[in-house]
Amino acid sequence: MRRRIVRYATEDGPHWGLVTEEEAVLELHGEPHGRWEPGAEVGPLAAVRLLAPVVPSKILCVGRNYPAHAAEHGAEVPPEPLLFFKPPSAVIGPGAPILLPPQSRRVDYEAEMAVVIGRRCRDVTPEEAWECVWGVTCANDVTARDLQRRDGQWTRAKGFDTFCPVGPWVVTDLSEADVADLAVICRVNGEVRQQGRTSEMVFSPADLIAYASAVMTLEPGDLILTGTPAGVGPLRPGDVVEVEVEGIGVLRNPVARR
Repeated sequence: MRRRIVRYATEDGPHWGLVTEEEAVLELHGEPHGRWEPGAEVGPLAAVRLLAPVVPSKILCVGRNYPAHAAEHGAEVPPEPLLFFKPPSAVIGPGAPILLPPQSRRVDYEAEMAVVIGRRCRDVTPEEAWECVWGVTCANDVTARDLQRRDGQWTRAKGFDTFCPVGPWVVTDLSEADVADLAVICRVNGEVRQQGRTSEMVFSPADLIAYASAVMTLEPGDLILTGTPAGVGPLRPGDVVEVEVEGIGVLRNPVARR
């Protein structure tokens, strides 16, 4: 049974919750990546302030995993996954503003499906990889494109605070087949800017988990952003950007200057 797991703000700090079919939020007691049980109702989903539904120790991203996106930048599809990091400090939740930094004159949206690791893993095979997945969510790999081109490596361009919106929830109990052919859509101010399908990926989520786990230990809550379709473009103050992954949800964030 698929479940939608959220983190929400309270006076006592962040709490985990479960979204019901009736669009209410229940308290979640226990370990969200492991054993837990639902508790009392917090309130209707619309009245709860959602936070990013993950607290990752690291965020792994994948470059040029959609051939059309590689082509729009005049780049080749790499023979192996092209991994890079975003810092956990870049994470924001639904509704939080993406802040455009003064160091950049062009900041782009990049709509992505993100996989959330559910258990500690190292050196797993592609066949074993999906057993390590907690769930799937929507993410926006916000990128200072001019700095990416200028720096020659991507740490600064990808790493600003607010450059990793995630949410609105994590959908759990999905099979690998469930996410093999989903639409990934980006809208800016209601206009579709990106539209691809996860079936277009060069490297599947299981391939990416196996490849990454051969390098580093993956921990519960870690995020793997699986790449973006073609159509990336700039964000401007006052924009509202949406990332939709079919059957998962819609992540919406306003854009402002820092």
